[in-house]
Amino acid sequence: MEWTHHYATINGIRMHYVEQGEGMPIVLCHGFPHIWFSWHRQITALAAAGYRVIAPDMRGMGQTEAPASPAAYDVDHITADLVGLLDHLGLPAAVFSGLDFGAFAIQDLALRHPDRVLALIVLENPTAPHNPEVPPLTEYREMGEKHFLHIEYFREPPRADQELDAQPRRFLHKVFYTLSGDCNYFDVFNYPPGTAYTDAMAEPPPLPWRWLSELELEFFVAEYSRSGFTGGLNWYRSMDLKWEQRRPFEGVQSEVPAYFIGSEHDVDLEGFHGEDPIGGMRAIFPKLREVTMIPGAGHLVQLEASEAVNQKMLAHLNEIQSECMAAPASAEAR
Repeated sequence: MEWTHHYATINGIRMHYVEQGEGMPIVLCHGFPHIWFSWHRQITALAAAGYRVIAPDMRGMGQTEAPASPAAYDVDHITADLVGLLDHLGLPAAVFSGLDFGAFAIQDLALRHPDRVLALIVLENPTAPHNPEVPPLTEYREMGEKHFLHIEYFREPPRADQELDAQPRRFLHKVFYTLSGDCNYFDVFNYPPGTAYTDAMAEPPPLPWRWLSELELEFFVAEYSRSGFTGGLNWYRSMDLKWEQRRPFEGVQSEVPAYFIGSEHDVDLEGFHGEDPIGGMRAIFPKLREVTMIPGAGHLVQLEASEAVNQKMLAHLNEIQSECMAAPASAEAR
């Protein structure tokens, strides 16, 4: 693997990011409980096709610094991380792709700094769920009073932090299986409030699976064993702050071109994005050019269906690059 690891002070924190390849840049933004390595199959494939791939450990996860306060994980901080990364790399703009919290981060970036975004390739999470009347942690708390809900379990430290830190391998093994197309996340709703997340999830089969090896899981286990989970959990604990910061953008549309790749059995699409998730994304990104749904896969689509995801991402990148190359020629002709 020709991955190059870098460390830099960006937006006041020490950030770790991985690079491979040369060409039009694409930044890959992961969610929780992930790290840059979540994209390892995409990094190599996209770089081999002639693109410069940049995969940061997002704030609070992996080898990137984890501020203690949830307030450090709001939209302003996360957006500034991505802008700062571009500035550090000397890039005026890049394509951004993201999944889970990473998908929300790149959409916030496209609304606030459209000049820094060539296009979006969004995986699984078409928009940040938004109820304009009720803050999200209040809404999820009401749900969590009826049955187990991971967001409510994560909301108040230190219980979740301590329980996950005590058994990172067991948690990651179980949550990757639970979120995949091979399991049904909603079975955790059968457990009462107050249940530990690890206890609410089904027992996974031993590795290797068809889409994940023991060695690959070890990358995640090693990083979270070192860092702990608090940084990742702070992305949840800052939901109400992000909700407030997104309110001024209600009804605002972005002219950034966008593509969406989802999967047949994604828990977020099924249970956390309303009745018309794609319509919600199109209302914000009217230049949503293509929607792809990959059969059989769950939330970890870039791992569960790597080849299909790589093919779609490359098709989108080729289209974006062709347009970027044509734009200067058109301007010069005028």
